[in-house]
Amino acid sequence: MTEKIHRIGVLTGGGDCPGLNAVIRVVTKAAITELGLEVLGIEDGYLGLIRNRMRPLQLDDVSNILTRGGTILGTSNKADPARFVVGTDPQGKPIIEDVRSRVLEHVHDRGLDAIICIGGDGTMSGAAGLIEMGIRCIGVPKTIDNDLLATDLTFGFTTAVQTASECLDRIHTTGASHHRVMIVELMGRNAGWLTLNAGLASGADIMLIPEIPYDLDVVCRVCQERNRLGKRFTLIAVAEGAAPLGGQQVVSKVIADSPDPIRLGGIASVLARDIEQRTGLETRATILGHVQRGGTPVAFDRVLATRFGHKAIQLVAEGTWNHVAVWQRGATAAVPIAEVAGRQRLVPPDDPLVALARAVGTSLGDR
Repeated sequence: MTEKIHRIGVLTGGGDCPGLNAVIRVVTKAAITELGLEVLGIEDGYLGLIRNRMRPLQLDDVSNILTRGGTILGTSNKADPARFVVGTDPQGKPIIEDVRSRVLEHVHDRGLDAIICIGGDGTMSGAAGLIEMGIRCIGVPKTIDNDLLATDLTFGFTTAVQTASECLDRIHTTGASHHRVMIVELMGRNAGWLTLNAGLASGADIMLIPEIPYDLDVVCRVCQERNRLGKRFTLIAVAEGAAPLGGQQVVSKVIADSPDPIRLGGIASVLARDIEQRTGLETRATILGHVQRGGTPVAFDRVLATRFGHKAIQLVAEGTWNHVAVWQRGATAAVPIAEVAGRQRLVPPDDPLVALARAVGTSLGDR
């Protein structure tokens, strides 16, 4: 290490996903055994920094957690120190304050020399805000959406694809049995990576992603053509952020006290109604929801998460602060957190997976 540090913190921010505990495990073990550091687990993401909720992590605390889903530290997708809801005004509107000075005080009181922040673009935005206050941070890329800029892959994504594919396979068989149009809604926010990969893996007939607005007439025509050809069912994989040409995304709710208040969801139900009305074909909608986040990480994600976590500790050892570990061209690397904070990696219209989908006859709803 370029300078002597003694204690680091580790937190998990944003939505949970498989592989978080694998990162906590390697960060704690490598920090203690390789660098001789003390490790504090920060509870419930940035909320733990704001509320000063932290606890020491020893080797025993991270034993046998590699295969567990979720996070032993807890998480929060509402607590942003730069924009923290401290209450409501008489009209019920949230009162938002910058509480980073409080976080800085807690970091100094606890003797933290740096913080490992595990999360997606929102968590990296929070880390960028802490960096502005002089707090040293290292990022680890987590999201089932695979939408963090500068990294080819985030941990949690592969497990979510596997889970979604298995669900699509099950819906496929019941759709074929009942001769129905079956619509399955997947997560992903504004990015279609999860839907694109799971849809390809399960042989979906139509895949609708946010990056390619769909034409309802095209979607209905594909369903009808399949029916005329004797293929009396259609499987549609739709991303929660998909929207029709000239239309808007479907919003399930607005959470006023969240830094990212818009919650997408419900497009599958809207599509099911529209397709059934236009075609007369019996149509059903299934929203997978949080089942895509939970459960045991697949082996690939366990290894990837461990590699990311160890890269974070290597950055600590080098004194390479304020960077996030990334996966580029089959190896770990690092880029400044400022380059990825608050930004999303979307599916390019000319992505090879898009071309592959079209090559096997899958409709993307646009032609």
